Amino acid sequence: MNNNEEIKQMVKQKYSEIALQDNETNASSCCGSGGCSTEVYNIMNDEYEHLEGYNPDADLKLGCGLPTEFAEIKTGDTVVDLGSGAGNDCFVARHETGETGKVIGIDFTEAMIEKARANAEKLRFNNVEFRLGDIETIPITANVADVVISNCVMNLVPDKSKAFSEVFRILKQGGHFSISDIVLTGNLPTKIKNAAEMYAGCVASAIQKTDYLQIIKEAGFTNITIQKEKPIIVPNDILKNYLTDDEIAIYNANQFIIFSVTVYGEKSNSCCEPNSGCC
Repeated sequence: MNNNEEIKQMVKQKYSEIALQDNETNASSCCGSGGCSTEVYNIMNDEYEHLEGYNPDADLKLGCGLPTEFAEIKTGDTVVDLGSGAGNDCFVARHETGETGKVIGIDFTEAMIEKARANAEKLRFNNVEFRLGDIETIPITANVADVVISNCVMNLVPDKSKAFSEVFRILKQGGHFSISDIVLTGNLPTKIKNAAEMYAGCVASAIQKTDYLQIIKEAGFTNITIQKEKPIIVPNDILKNYLTDDEIAIYNANQFIIFSVTVYGEKSNSCCEPNSGCC
């Protein structure tokens, strides 16, 4: 990847292709639902079927956790989902916030927005909306959200510090986020880090867990907590697309490098904007 704009365009193209597939094609091409291991996008997916509000048409199986399960959404809350895809987490969040709340999904892929809007229309939800926008410049005014959620998206954003600063900006004081994402606890092979498919699949774009948590802290959040953590195992038939047999053996000897984490953080009632000198 040469620069941030090229990264964004590559990610947009890949996820546009996924959005334009029908669910049957998408399911048959991903590990999360089809049983094969030729695509990296879905190797870390968690199942949503047990969650109230789940809608199969909106589940493209692109996540790495269940942030809505941990998000402590209350009736009447305003919830913002960053990287909302076809609307999966938004519809679960809508069940939690009820008809008196509001859910706003943000995605920078036009095809995903169109798919999500069509799903919301079929469900006749009038308090769920989807906006086209970049997570580094979220198209929402400040101090609007009670809860921010995101599922395996923040790691794709080139400027993660800016993205988390935007999360802080749109949250009300006393609001919080629950975000599932991919982090590292070791070094990936260079061939994987340089592979566009592995970047779009959330693996090559991940950063060290300690750095990830530090970015969140520097954005101004408090009470930062890891709500869930699990290792991500990349199958050999994916690794062979990038590594030799010897390199795969070396990687597998230290394969607990990639983790899915669900992280919680709060925008404290007692503190104003970070770096303002008044906290």
